[in-house]
Amino acid sequence: MSEKVNELKLKLLEDKTTSGFWLYVMTDCILFASLFATYVVLHGNIAGGPSGSDIFQLPIVLTETFILLTSSFACGIALLAMKQGKTKQMLGWLATTYLLGVAFLTIELTEFSGLIGEGHGWQQSAFLSAFFTLVGTHGAHIFVGLLWLLTLGLVFFKRGMSEKLKRQFILFGLFWHFLDVIWIFIFTVVYLMGVA
Repeated sequence: MSEKVNELKLKLLEDKTTSGFWLYVMTDCILFASLFATYVVLHGNIAGGPSGSDIFQLPIVLTETFILLTSSFACGIALLAMKQGKTKQMLGWLATTYLLGVAFLTIELTEFSGLIGEGHGWQQSAFLSAFFTLVGTHGAHIFVGLLWLLTLGLVFFKRGMSEKLKRQFILFGLFWHFLDVIWIFIFTVVYLMGVA
């Protein structure tokens, strides 16, 4: 009888965790929708400073996009390997996901520091303020995702795989794919439309 009670408790906890995750994703959608709306309204307010076509370097942004999409592909392959019980492959693909995420974030921070070094910081115009806020918020999410993945990896090495950890890896994968979708919108709305 106590086994059934424990199974029921675990199921309720799983449902709460999954529901909480989707609630978080919905609030993040609202956050990013607000940031996109703000950017669209303010992108033409350059206050005599540079516009997107003056400062955006599309080849670098294309490289960023390729890196992030590849990291999402690697994450998907890792989750498939996990479901098939191929732990070594899973770890290899998760390590690839992590390293590509670090590369993406490094390029983004380099872009930010280059713009600030040229005197094009967030305080120069409403356009740059909206740009740094939107793209920086996405970058902060990437950073949190990297910490989450690192934590899951440490838990795996300390305790081994469990059903709970599998579920957490799946939720991480959904989060990582969500960040890819947001980046596609950033790439289109901010960068492609910005250089047009």
